Amino acid sequence: MRVLFIGGTGNLSTACARQAIREGKAVTILTRGRPSVELPAGIEFVRGDAHDPRVLGALAVRRFDVVVDFIAYGPEDVERDLAAFGGQVSQYVFISSASVYQKPPTHHVLTEDTPLGNPYWDYARKKIAAEEMLRAAHRASGFPATIVRPCYTYGESWIPTTSGSDYTVAWRMRRGLPVVVPGDGTSLFTLTHASDFARGLVGLLGQPAAIGEAVHITSDEVLSWNQVHDTIARVLGVEARLVHVPSEVIARIDARRGASLLGDKAWSQVFDNSKVRRLVPGFRSEVRFAEGVRASIAWLEADPARQKIEANATVERILRAWDRAMAALGADPIG
Repeated sequence: MRVLFIGGTGNLSTACARQAIREGKAVTILTRGRPSVELPAGIEFVRGDAHDPRVLGALAVRRFDVVVDFIAYGPEDVERDLAAFGGQVSQYVFISSASVYQKPPTHHVLTEDTPLGNPYWDYARKKIAAEEMLRAAHRASGFPATIVRPCYTYGESWIPTTSGSDYTVAWRMRRGLPVVVPGDGTSLFTLTHASDFARGLVGLLGQPAAIGEAVHITSDEVLSWNQVHDTIARVLGVEARLVHVPSEVIARIDARRGASLLGDKAWSQVFDNSKVRRLVPGFRSEVRFAEGVRASIAWLEADPARQKIEANATVERILRAWDRAMAALGADPIG
């Protein structure tokens, strides 16, 4: 099977490339960048811009069996892919997002039949519009689309938290500094290791039953955000100082982070993975969060150059604002 990955050097796509090679697929990656982690030999890299129709056109005539687009974020990207690959491939896989599901959710257990809708996050609304375009193309012309929805998937270069995915949380915990957790920290969420997602995704490639379908691929492990941060602290060998701040307050201070909270992470979400297990017999998530984040921390701490601390200023701004608000109510400062 000849597979083209569009945007193949990110968190999700590198794990999927590894898995595809492991399963004997011939993998070509169209990318402008270079992977931050090591990829196996045998992958063909094509340097180019996926937004350039000439680049996509040159690849389309090579007649790949499957195209997986990891960097299509909205309908304009899907329209570009439809023009390039219509009639050229047996399967086109659009990497969407589990954030497309209805917010606030009417039920915390989500299936692929859960309604879509997200008034809080433009990213999710663009993914919804892209999905709608693909479904319309499938109905109109049989375009062989499969929609795949990951939920907060992380790999060895990420420490997944509500404040970002860089080294900031570990850096703060190691110094005994407070860490912001939205709400009261008890909402349930699902963090999926990229290697688990990859097994599900690669299992869908070339599956006739997956054509015209939407499938989410997530872990079956469910944790509260308090448990997530406490697990990170245990791996680091420290005690976490968690400061709980309402998501709405965080959104007023940092609109970008607030959109991803109110549009995704602030709500309890438990995923029913029955559909992917039907389509990919034997699929199951294997990496527990404690194991996965231990590997992430080890990878980041193996080289100081990897330890990006990009969210710290925002965390401090939120803590100062919350300290002032609590002081106005007569509460003790965070300290």
